[in-house]
Amino acid sequence: MANTFLTPNVIAKAAVKILDNELVAASKVFRGYEDEFAAKQNGYNVGAAVTIKRPPQFQVRDGAVAQPQDITEGSTSVTVDKFKGIDLKISSTDRTLTIGELSERVIKPAMVSLANQVDQDVMGLYASVPNWVGTPGNVLSSYAGFLRGTTRMNNGSVPKDSRFCMLSPDDESGLAGAQSTFYSDKLVEEAYRDGAVGRIAQVDTYMSQNVPVHMTGTRTNGTVNGAGQNVTYTQTLANGVAVKDFGGQLLNLSGLGAAGTLAKGDVFTIAGVFAVNHVTKQVLPYLRQFTVMTAAIADASGNATVAISPAIIAPGAFPASAFATVSAAPAAGAVVTWMGAAATPYTQNIMAHKSAFALTCVPLVKPEGAVSCERESYKNLSVRLIPYYDGTNDVSNWRLDILYGVKAVDPRLAVRMNG
Repeated sequence: MANTFLTPNVIAKAAVKILDNELVAASKVFRGYEDEFAAKQNGYNVGAAVTIKRPPQFQVRDGAVAQPQDITEGSTSVTVDKFKGIDLKISSTDRTLTIGELSERVIKPAMVSLANQVDQDVMGLYASVPNWVGTPGNVLSSYAGFLRGTTRMNNGSVPKDSRFCMLSPDDESGLAGAQSTFYSDKLVEEAYRDGAVGRIAQVDTYMSQNVPVHMTGTRTNGTVNGAGQNVTYTQTLANGVAVKDFGGQLLNLSGLGAAGTLAKGDVFTIAGVFAVNHVTKQVLPYLRQFTVMTAAIADASGNATVAISPAIIAPGAFPASAFATVSAAPAAGAVVTWMGAAATPYTQNIMAHKSAFALTCVPLVKPEGAVSCERESYKNLSVRLIPYYDGTNDVSNWRLDILYGVKAVDPRLAVRMNG
């Protein structure tokens, strides 16, 4: 029987299913915000955005007298600003193949490359995560080391369902080897034979070649430049954005070294400023960690105003205590200590609950004049396929496009990990 001549619609359907199958990190994060975008029959252009609400926080009262609390919600937005694609030359001969043959020879390699790009963008959200456990530079090589991540999440009241972990090839190898030393169950069998780690401590664990590497800034350990730099949840910052919407605050630091750089994603602690459980507000036995939200450069005196997350919200009277993020406000001159040495690359393994990050993929607009433009959606992914003819060179070209956005919706639900 003669093979079916493949149409753009058939190819697009195959492409979007292969893309979904090849995603790793992107398949584990929250994928529901597509529903928040109003339906547009002709699709979306780059830059479309939707505002989403941050969950309100409440404090338990003590006693029988009711004390109604305002419902105060912050907001953030997911913008579909990542326009990625793969361009192919599919000959008439290729189009006479079966869809299985074409998928294996042409479409799958293309979708693997596209899936890797999506995964890289999702993993790039690590810079928004302030929690970082282990010793930067050390390979994860023990069960106890892995449990540092789950312990930090448990101390923060992160839900135990839908947790996942992305390990670099070196860290996956180190952890799998450690498991085979001590156990003889199915996990070890898979680790020994297939190099797979599997589910550990209620966490779905994967190896990903897209685990990012963070290059720290040249900054030196500094100090807090001035007292009274804590904020309230509803306060408007100097940049004109409320703390509840900004997701952090501006902090004045000194002693960073002349022209010292602070890289986006650098993590530090402040002496005397301890973390609190974000639900119970109980003070925890370790210092609160903060992440740099935007890269900055200190002036000639080593001073800089830095955007950090989370905001420093000290305990207050009921019900304001519901928003506390730290045990106390930092003192003037409190010592700042950075994770990792300056100007050094560190692997960023990530453990998270699926609600920490979001991936939103929407149908691309069908441009006027495009012939046989096809869009196919599958499991909240959407691929657009447009064939076009290059008359100058007598070549048939096919472009596969996707439009999506990624967002760290609640970084409290994630942690970076090293050994």
